Amino acid sequence: MYYDLKYMSVPLPEDIIKLKNYGDFDGAGKLIAYLLTSELPESLRKRLEIEQDIIRIVGINEYPFDFTEATKMMKETFKEYDEQELTHLKETGKVDWLYIDGKVHFQRRFLMNLIKTQADYEARLIVKEDNEIDRLRKQELTENVQWMKTKGGRKVKIHLKTSIQVKKEYERPGEKVKVYLPLPKECKQTSDIQILKTTPEATFIAPEDEAQRTVYFETILEEGQIFSVEYSYISQVDYVELDPEKAAEVQPEFELNEQLPHIRFTPYLEQLLAEILAGETNPIKKARKIYDFITTKVNYSFMREYFTIENISEYAAVNLKGDCGVQAILFITLCRMAKIPAKWQSGLYVSQYYTGCHDWTQFYVAPYGWVFADLSFGGGARRNGDLERWNYYFGNLDIFRMPANSEIQTDFNPPKQFLRADPIDNQRGEFEYQNQGLPYAYLEVKQELVSMEELV
Repeated sequence: MYYDLKYMSVPLPEDIIKLKNYGDFDGAGKLIAYLLTSELPESLRKRLEIEQDIIRIVGINEYPFDFTEATKMMKETFKEYDEQELTHLKETGKVDWLYIDGKVHFQRRFLMNLIKTQADYEARLIVKEDNEIDRLRKQELTENVQWMKTKGGRKVKIHLKTSIQVKKEYERPGEKVKVYLPLPKECKQTSDIQILKTTPEATFIAPEDEAQRTVYFETILEEGQIFSVEYSYISQVDYVELDPEKAAEVQPEFELNEQLPHIRFTPYLEQLLAEILAGETNPIKKARKIYDFITTKVNYSFMREYFTIENISEYAAVNLKGDCGVQAILFITLCRMAKIPAKWQSGLYVSQYYTGCHDWTQFYVAPYGWVFADLSFGGGARRNGDLERWNYYFGNLDIFRMPANSEIQTDFNPPKQFLRADPIDNQRGEFEYQNQGLPYAYLEVKQELVSMEELV
């Protein structure tokens, strides 16, 4: 990998923190460049090298709107907007912001986040969004729960097409490029994976057991060129009801380790876990208590790029907010601290109503083996009053998934040369020229469900 993210756990020098908190990213960059000319401990050097990319990404892409621009956007979006509302939202933590050169700037998706997470703002939209698709998607998930409980499982064949290309303004035809797209990987719920077509012809297709599986292209870029892959696979999930009384006395001891910087057993998380468990010793009940805490106390929120967060699990537990991946990493961390094996899965959520990126988890309890937990889907169901679906996502998963990743922070095969747009995992793809990797702001990514066939 371009560099080892575990070094994000190394503290930054005080003066860099001061400049960063004020939003003087240019000054912080200059100070880092100066420090890197000195003799430093190797771990501190690696941390500063990572920080160079972090401040570049945060300063340019993640917080583009100042107070004036954000206020204008609010007025154009919501009825009866009051001049003090944005200040109140900032002060109550309902919008993500930071200082850039001492002035408040708002995260690029702050408006979308308000609409998605605050019902009162959704109700005040000047132009109402069509919620029919969202309603049908939730209905489909509720119907899936009934199907699984009635029939004990479900099996479908899914045909997907995904693609990636450079936006016109960042296109450099005639240059050599390296391009990666995610592929379904071998795992508990996925089988019979077939690569149907790649455009252009793939240079390399990673093995099915790769931790982050990809199809790889290496070619000379043509004008307007789109890189795509079509594949099919079988998704099969069996229904399970976890009975705490059946939990084995002896539980396994794998998948219990820290993985810095994000799966980290900090003093605060130790105190939080003790509060959550309140002396509970049964592994199923412990996992359920952790699930309940996250799905009831950690509010869903769009996030800035994960790469810019120093410790995702502690971020979620301190700020009590996060998207699907942030909630999943917190669950994995707390489970491992509680001696419950837990691990990552991510890729795509795939249905006739929506296809897009998603993260979820697995945890292990004997005698059941590996079972699932989807924190954001469970929390969303509870917020909507669907308690049956909330309970379902503790132990179970739907069949609407394309799992491409079973680990975070691991190399592709073949490895990428430059900083990845997403160094945590891979759901959209990656693109690099011979001298740089490209952020998602420079790319267009599409995921399209071609067909889904129910199997007996």
